[in-house]
Amino acid sequence: MGLSIVQGFTKSLAMTVLSEIGDKTFFAAAILAMRYPRRYVLSGCLGALIVMTILSAVVGWAAPNLIPRNWTHHITTILFLGFGLWSLWDAFNDGEAEDFAEVEKELNAADIKSNGGETRENKKDKDDLKKQNRPFLTQFFSPIFLKAFSITFFGEWGDKSQLATIGLAADENPLGVVLGGILGQALCTTAAVLGGKTLATQISEKIVALSGGVLFIVFGIQSFLSTV
Repeated sequence: MGLSIVQGFTKSLAMTVLSEIGDKTFFAAAILAMRYPRRYVLSGCLGALIVMTILSAVVGWAAPNLIPRNWTHHITTILFLGFGLWSLWDAFNDGEAEDFAEVEKELNAADIKSNGGETRENKKDKDDLKKQNRPFLTQFFSPIFLKAFSITFFGEWGDKSQLATIGLAADENPLGVVLGGILGQALCTTAAVLGGKTLATQISEKIVALSGGVLFIVFGIQSFLSTV
């Protein structure tokens, strides 16, 4: 059991780091950290990623109890190999490479839409009115924390890394997968928040995608050769 935890931890840590660096949510964290206090952005983004990692691991853990374990093993193998080929395709064709400027543009558009094109004076009056009738969650959490949490959570939902975490938890020790995933998310998110635009714009997305693709294929081959 101890070896299984270590193996799950190692795989999850490596997969998370290579999947999240240069990802859309990585850039979003860097951009938000340039606009708002870093402690709120870091706690919001990391909180969302931790929740997502735990939920994904729970789904992966439950899967072998709902369908035959050999099925989940084969599905996981196909998942890893498929993601590996997908990542390699992106690396050589720039299929879904996330660009810092593109993510920044999306966030700017979302801010403009949420403000409704209001002037600064009108927005201030509206903000004063909102303070008198604040939503329930903002009574307990900072609006910046909630913004960072929601952007990250919904940005990760259905993402390649989430599906890979589900597959990994179905094939490895779920506790190890959760611990490795949380550590990987913490390292990437902290780097994004502290490094900001300087770090985000210097990342070679091609190298990251290539490394991630090779890693997924290695995991897939290992899963294929291992016994259920």
